[in-house]
Amino acid sequence: MTSGTHLALTLTLTGGTAADARAVVHSLEPAFGSPDTMPSDSDATVYTATFDNNPPADGGGKPSDSAELSTSVTVTLQGSPEAVRKADESISAAFNVHEEGAASGDQEQERELRLEP
Repeated sequence: MTSGTHLALTLTLTGGTAADARAVVHSLEPAFGSPDTMPSDSDATVYTATFDNNPPADGGGKPSDSAELSTSVTVTLQGSPEAVRKADESISAAFNVHEEGAASGDQEQERELRLEP
């Protein structure tokens, strides 16, 4: 990936709390920058966050080692192949991940992951 590459990604999280969703989002920030939207404190059953910006110019740092989940959660990543690959790498570095499924198209990929505490 070169500096200035545009990475658009949508993350959907089910099975956890807003704090769990924010922990997952924060694990992506070193690679994607700040999200356009952040999961709220509501009593939602599905949390979403979108990254539609340029990644940090330095290529991003490593995710925090202190990311913890309160329960098992399911995360769906959707975006360009490069964005989904980068998100998968970032999340896998921060959490215990099991791949649940994937779908690929010409311009977009979707990957479903189960994250364990």
